[in-house]
Amino acid sequence: MLVTGGPDERDLTAYVAGEHGTDLGGRTEAPELSGVLAGAAVVVTGNTAPAHLAAAVGTPVVSLFAPVVPAERWRPYGVPYVLLGDQDAPCADSRARDCPVPGHPCLNTVTATDVAAAVEKLLGEA
Repeated sequence: MLVTGGPDERDLTAYVAGEHGTDLGGRTEAPELSGVLAGAAVVVTGNTAPAHLAAAVGTPVVSLFAPVVPAERWRPYGVPYVLLGDQDAPCADSRARDCPVPGHPCLNTVTATDVAAAVEKLLGEA
């Protein structure tokens, strides 16, 4: 497992990588990140630039997708994908950059088991 993130996320990427992953936090600009994503079997990310970059290089995507923008327009395009998160949550279509709803109801019910099942589903389709 490779874990990426920006320079300001190094503590978080180190925590997520733990003992078994490789922490690339702060060490991948767009060209390097595209290479990492192209070499992945599946990418797990939020609805952020890496989701779209992964799709651009042909890698399936599990996206933790807050519904602040419509999924049918902003989901990963052209690759197998799984969207996780309540697409009918109160923040839907709000275009909020910071969650306007206490407790983040659109994503707080997504579990590690949900993510693992989504990854397995996409690996099974490959």
